[in-house]
Order: sequence, then structure tokens, then C-alpha cells
Amino acid sequence: MLLTRALEDFAAHLALERGFSAHTVRAYRSDLSGFIAFAATQGVDVSAEVTLELLRDWLWLGSQAGVSKATLARRSASARGFTAWLARSGSAPVDAATRLRAPKPDRYLPRVLTRDQIDAVLASLAAQARSGDANSLRDVAVVELLYASALRVSEVTGLDIGDVELGSLTVRVMGKGSKERIVPFGVPARHAIEAWLGEGRHRLLADAAQGGGRGESAASSESAARAAPVEPRALFLGPRGARLGTRTVYRLVAELLNGLPGSGPAGPHTLRHTAATHLLDGGADLRAVQEMLGHASLGTTQIYTHVSTERLKASYRSAHPRA
Repeated sequence: MLLTRALEDFAAHLALERGFSAHTVRAYRSDLSGFIAFAATQGVDVSAEVTLELLRDWLWLGSQAGVSKATLARRSASARGFTAWLARSGSAPVDAATRLRAPKPDRYLPRVLTRDQIDAVLASLAAQARSGDANSLRDVAVVELLYASALRVSEVTGLDIGDVELGSLTVRVMGKGSKERIVPFGVPARHAIEAWLGEGRHRLLADAAQGGGRGESAASSESAARAAPVEPRALFLGPRGARLGTRTVYRLVAELLNGLPGSGPAGPHTLRHTAATHLLDGGADLRAVQEMLGHASLGTTQIYTHVSTERLKASYRSAHPRA
């Protein structure tokens, strides 16, 4: 089977049989498209000719190009999943990646905002929303929900109105692997969502109906918004009534965090890291936080205990007279 055809069939398998999200399937496609392009340079274009040596050469080329250990580990995992499926489906005589290994990714502590920093960010957004501007009302609701529930950005933008229970302060989320979970949020987030639903959303839809719409300044985002259909069920809307895109949220959070002390990424995941760490700082049970975050492994959640420990050490060193 041609590798290009095999990739299409594998992507369909991941989406339809494994229930992987569109984001995860895109990641597999990206990694494996890179491998297929490399294989073509080596004269290999059919699945039966994929070998362990070919896969190792592909990873080695990436390492020589300065690709991070985390990316190499992800590419290795994508390749192992692909070759295992090729062998099971009879498209290859053996699983070529059985003994494929990649360097373990370096573990870095995630960036976490202080209580004062997150309070200042939310206060700034709330001040902008007092003008009644539809986009500002939406932005404060998005950021409040990201921090209150520690959701992934794709989970927030994928929400429909019916997923939110304002009375019980919970939201139904479809996470990675199409796993559904119920996540709580707080009263400030409820007030922000109520303001968005009661005032901002209707106003934005009215502007969209009149051919207006603001909120995504980049030309590519505007083009995408024009092509995207109006989604009346979506909780958060972008220009012209389309579902709010993840890139818009990334840009919003990056602008909010720009200039704040601290190093590391400045995207929506920083708010997820911050929420998880603040929960543990406040005494929340680790397994409860794991369930809230939607982590399959407790080990993934434990990184936040290290963050809390490091923050405690830093406070001790700066405050204790005999540190």
C-alpha cells in the first residue's frame, strides 16, 4: 500500500474507531507526513518497505536539525502507532517500530501565575467589559472559565450553550479521546458567562448579521471567519457568528500575559497550569485535580505538586531569616 494512502486510512481509523479528537488526528498527520516525505527521499513510498533503520534515520535527522527531545518522543510515538496499525491491518509484514526508541523528553516545570497576577489580569478584563463591548464581555467569560475550570483551550472553544449548567456551576466537557467529564467552576465565572449570554452574545450576533464583527485582526483569521458557518449552539462566538477559534484565545491570553514577570509560554495552557497549582496550594486532593483536568495518569498531574514545592522553597528562601 502506498504510504500516502496508508496515512489516510490510519487517520480514519484514529478518528472513527479510536475516537481521537480532530486535534490529535492532525498531530498524527503532521508527524507522519514528515516521515513519509523523508521516506520518499530514501526511495521508499510503500508501507511494506518501512524498516526500523528508516525510522531511526528519520528521528536522527530531526535531532541533528535541533528538534527538541519532546518533539522527537512524540514523533516516535506517532510512528509506533502507525507501524503497529500497518502490521495489524496486513499492510506491512511486520511492525517495524517495535524496537524504536526516542530520548525521554526533558521535564520542565510549567509556568504558573501568582494569585496577585491572575487577579490583576481578571480585574483588567472586567474593567474593559464594563463598557458593554461584546468582545470584551466574551473575553472575560473565556478567561474566567479557563482559570476557574482548568480547561484546555480546545475544550473551551468546543463548548455549546447546553454544556453549561449555571445553576449547578458545572460544565460538561468532551476531552481527549472523546472522554466526557463534568467540571465545576466558580461564581465569578458564572457571572461572566451570564453577562456574555445576556448581553454580549446577542449583540455580537446582531453585528454579524449586519456584516460587522470584530475580534480577530489577522487577515487569515478574518478569512477563516468569513468561510465558517454561523454556529447558533456554540457558547463562544467569533466574528460573523462563527465558533470562537483557538488562535483567537491564544492571542488574547498572550496579550494579557505580555509583560508579566516569569518565563515560559504565555498561552491559555498557562491558565490551566495556574488553576491546577492553586487548587493544590489550597489543599485540593491530587486525585480530584486529576479528574478535573481529565488526565489519564496520576503521574501527569503530579507535576503540579512539584510546582507547589518549588514555590514553597522560593518563599522560604526569600522570607526565612536563616534560609
